[in-house]
Amino acid sequence: MLRLLFLLSLVLLSTGYVSAQVQLSTKSKKAIDLYTQADNFRVRRQFNTAIDMLRQAIEKDEEFVEAYYRLGLVYADMKNTTEAIRYYEQGLSRTTDVNKQKVFWFDLGEAYFASGNYEKSVVMLDQYLKKETQNRSRLGRAAHLLKSAEFALQNQKDVAPYKQKALSDTVNCFAMQYFPVLTADQQQLIFTRRITNDPNADEDLVVSKKDAQGRWTTPQSISKNINTQLNEGTSTISADGRKLIFTACVGRPDIIGSCDLYESRKIGNDWTKPINLGASVNSTAWESQPSLSADGRTLYFVSDRRAGMGRRDIWMSTLDDHDRWTKAVNVGKPVNSAFDEISPFIHANNQTLFYASNGLPGFGGYDVFFVEKDSKGWTSPLNIGAPINTHEDQFSLFVTADGKKGYYSHEETTGPGTSRSRIFELEFPEGTRLNKKSNYVRGIVRDKQNRQPLAARVELVNLSSNQVVALVTSDSISGEYLMVLPEGADYALYVNKTTYLFKSLHFNYAGPVELRPVEIDVDLERAAIGSGVVLNNIFFDVDRYELKQQSIPELEKILRFLNENPTLKIEISGHTDNSGAAAHNRQLSEKRALSVYSYLLSKGIAKTRLIPKGYGPDKPIASNDSENGRQLNRRIEFTIVR
Repeated sequence: MLRLLFLLSLVLLSTGYVSAQVQLSTKSKKAIDLYTQADNFRVRRQFNTAIDMLRQAIEKDEEFVEAYYRLGLVYADMKNTTEAIRYYEQGLSRTTDVNKQKVFWFDLGEAYFASGNYEKSVVMLDQYLKKETQNRSRLGRAAHLLKSAEFALQNQKDVAPYKQKALSDTVNCFAMQYFPVLTADQQQLIFTRRITNDPNADEDLVVSKKDAQGRWTTPQSISKNINTQLNEGTSTISADGRKLIFTACVGRPDIIGSCDLYESRKIGNDWTKPINLGASVNSTAWESQPSLSADGRTLYFVSDRRAGMGRRDIWMSTLDDHDRWTKAVNVGKPVNSAFDEISPFIHANNQTLFYASNGLPGFGGYDVFFVEKDSKGWTSPLNIGAPINTHEDQFSLFVTADGKKGYYSHEETTGPGTSRSRIFELEFPEGTRLNKKSNYVRGIVRDKQNRQPLAARVELVNLSSNQVVALVTSDSISGEYLMVLPEGADYALYVNKTTYLFKSLHFNYAGPVELRPVEIDVDLERAAIGSGVVLNNIFFDVDRYELKQQSIPELEKILRFLNENPTLKIEISGHTDNSGAAAHNRQLSEKRALSVYSYLLSKGIAKTRLIPKGYGPDKPIASNDSENGRQLNRRIEFTIVR
């Protein structure tokens, strides 16, 4: 959660002045005494007292170099970079001792970088690296900062034409709001809120919905079953808005580590009581910042458990065939580095992973990067660039399924030690959008006879690879389902329920298409004598009867149905439109039915259970006066006859 993210950056700096015996530049015993006492207050984070004592020390001796440095150190701990730089510069101007200059060069290089002054940062870090030979940890850090500062100098003017704007005060109504996520239809916005900017203040999950005019409504608590007097935050939601995974920390009776991931499901309009994801996902360490794939079956998250590549890494778990989370694995290179990777977001296309890192060349702090999944794994990370990335920390980017919009939280300093975060929306202009976007299909699954909603299994299958790429279940109360359809493949969509005939749909998104949401209500017919189904994913070449490879998923569906219902007998019927000679069409339709029949026989189905028939153009289901109607009439069906 944001508080923990903030705390990880507050690392006490180990410096030459602290870790080694250094000859101080003053002879004033009073100044030395004030200087020494001030550091006791600094390490206890009593910054104001430390500042007052260090200023008094400087009043005793204006050439007290180490006091200037330590004042800069206190302001750096307070995240007041402007004042830190001012005192570092004053101290550096008062010494010609190279050993002392090196300390200033390093910290000024870091401070200039943090403030976005990349030119001065390069100068300071370059001087440091030329003179320092012993401090290995600082040498590594300085080299990394220099590489980032040079990257930022080269790329800061290359600003992408994103259109950015803060969401209205209706949404940004709290002191802090961050980690936004949306449902695939972009009708619900869920985020973490904190009423004050105190890092110890209570965190809760809230949801804002779009009204009839497309405006975001006042955020409301997501559920009394989820929000408690403890902290709940950094969530992710499945595309259909019915599976929520969020972070909760110490204080819960079933907690495993300092912060764990919990799951809640929405049934009808109510969220279930959250359940800890268990030891396969959670550890005795810290887990947070989850991101679900569109179908809710792959989970990315951040953990600082041992065996990682850096302090905080991105990990992954998947649901097995029994809906149990598998043992989490490290995503590995090139995503994770020896530094920190946080706030992963897997796009609805299930191929683009966005995340934040401070271990790759960037503009400062945490920058947003993205990688693409291909047949060999993840591609090399790319910095998303300005203006999203700046010298300040950037994270929690969410990109809509269609790739047109993004949502992210931006934290800004409002005063010494205080800050505010708001949620921003950005538009991706043409040319900057994702290579592979996503559409979605939604509707209601019902019983065909009584019109009652059904809980059914909805599968999306890539017809080329015969792989299930997404799987959801329609709501048991409303029957509602929503399935994301990533661009770039030819898909079969199956709706299945025990004792019912499956429903077969087809979506060809293999090439560039106009991605518009599809609304399809599905009426399932009970498996009984006389009931039948059109097989929309059986394919033949024109005027041919040999089954194409893409037909395999559909054929396997028929096979599974027959094996699950061993007493049923079916007729496999081939049909054509009225183009051409009727006799030829009947012969062609019969041969196509026989091809399906032969496949099922080869898989062990008894001949006595199958009747192949060819009807040609004799049983149209649509008018032959249009191409769309003729296409519907060219089909294979199966009907239960016993």
